[in-house]
Amino acid sequence: MRDEPVRIAAEQVRITGVPDPVIFLVAEDRSPIDATIRTFETSVALALVVLLAMLIAGVVLQVRVGLRPLFQLRREVAAVRTGKADKVAGDFPAELEPLASELNALVAHNQEVVERQRTHVGNLAHALKTPLSVMSAEAQATGGSLADVVRRQADVMREQVDHHLRRARAAARQQGGGERTEVAPLLEELALTLERIFRDKGVEVDWRCPDDLFFHGERQDLLELAGNVMENACKWCKGRIRVAAGPQSANELSLAVEDDGPGLAPADRDQVLQRGERLDETAPGSGLGLSIVDELARAYGGGVALSDSSLGGLKVTLTLPRVDA
Repeated sequence: MRDEPVRIAAEQVRITGVPDPVIFLVAEDRSPIDATIRTFETSVALALVVLLAMLIAGVVLQVRVGLRPLFQLRREVAAVRTGKADKVAGDFPAELEPLASELNALVAHNQEVVERQRTHVGNLAHALKTPLSVMSAEAQATGGSLADVVRRQADVMREQVDHHLRRARAAARQQGGGERTEVAPLLEELALTLERIFRDKGVEVDWRCPDDLFFHGERQDLLELAGNVMENACKWCKGRIRVAAGPQSANELSLAVEDDGPGLAPADRDQVLQRGERLDETAPGSGLGLSIVDELARAYGGGVALSDSSLGGLKVTLTLPRVDA
């Protein structure tokens, strides 16, 4: 048949009695041989693909199984960092057991350092506040212009001591890194307490917060932060307070407190964050509420923002560190 591939073999021979050489040609259809070759090539390619897939699967399995203790160690360290655990726990291979022990020793050392810092802070507060209180009492009892100067300066010194001690405590707590506080129960507690305190004014606190929202810090600090802002709103509101807390990013949460009071002019908002600054001297208080909030929030790496509220009054928004549930 035409156009069919063939294999040809030729041989030249000489035959006695024939003057010219004779060439013998033998031809064979090449199709069966080509089909066999293609089948072999396909089989080899499939075998190599299967072998490659098996090698990849084996490597992945070996990595997953062989490095599983490292993944577990990473999860345990993350749990300690976020406050879900006090130390690295779990059964690790003999090769990783010394590393886990050293990590636990490091965590214990850091906790000891933080506790020592807190003790020093408390001792310093006691050592300084007691003489200042004595000076203020003596100045109050003595009277006169000099006594007034001593009393005022003692008050300034006491405020400065409170300011720096508060920042030192917050910094020490943040270094510990293991504290976490559930936000919703604390807001509920504050709302009920403030509604009882301001019941003659008829204050209603409407608060909203996810159940899985956690502040990355100590409960006492969040209580001071949220309590100061909410109490300030209760003082100035006409009767309605709205509190909304929620995640702002992977590592931050926002706490917004709004009231229906007279509000605050934009030009006065920076002033109220200054220590001891009061725009209304007839209102009760020392003028330290929002300044304390600002200092403590900054110590945690957050901040305070003042803006207009949709209720008609002031909106105070806190940005604070958060941790996963």
